[in-house]
Amino acid sequence: MIAVAALQLANWPLPFDAGNNAAFDRYLRLNLNVILVLFAVANVMLLVGVLLRKRKATPWRQFAIEYAPLTVFACALIAVAIYSEQLWARQRFVGAAPDAMQVEVTGVQFVWYFRYPGKDAHFGQTKPQFIAPGEGNPLGLDRSDPTSNDDIVTSELVLPAGREVDLALESQDVIHGFSVPELRIKQYATPGQRGHLHFTATKPGSYAILCANVCGMGHYRMTSTLRVVTPEEFAAWLRAHEVKR
Repeated sequence: MIAVAALQLANWPLPFDAGNNAAFDRYLRLNLNVILVLFAVANVMLLVGVLLRKRKATPWRQFAIEYAPLTVFACALIAVAIYSEQLWARQRFVGAAPDAMQVEVTGVQFVWYFRYPGKDAHFGQTKPQFIAPGEGNPLGLDRSDPTSNDDIVTSELVLPAGREVDLALESQDVIHGFSVPELRIKQYATPGQRGHLHFTATKPGSYAILCANVCGMGHYRMTSTLRVVTPEEFAAWLRAHEVKR
């Protein structure tokens, strides 16, 4: 709590915002400020209680020491709850748009793989028996499926700025946590389940992709890079990888 207070008083900056998340950032700072105020009030209550512990109890003193601070706490928490409810209500929590870019994310101890569907806009079939990272097939693409022949598999996520992206998250082994602090996103990749996460990155740059869930002894090195580029650069990147395949 002391660390939170110090960071707030020093106006410690949040990670760079690469996706227009100002409303959520304001709410986060509001929460930290409210926590800081409640922390200070709680300690004042304790100090006053210690100083007045030997004095004769009166209804007014009991109200000042016990009920008034509790009322302040309750009002502050109610205000934060109302604000958060309004913020939540303003969001349109719907699925990704039909024309959103599709990318598949697979977590494997201790690396991230990203698959693009290629020119046919369809992901090819994958089968566990075909998984062979040493042979260049870490996701187990079924090469007998024609739709898999143009799939692009990389260890770096490259996206065009300004376009909505729908990530499909999977895991081959344990639960991993796909997280990009600059985009304020985090979602679990769970074995046997296919989760979705959609967002729009607006600012070109390179951002760290982290695993936010302890996934084993090598968890510390399960990182990758999200590279947000202009639409023209992304088109060139796709062409380069299509030629290589």
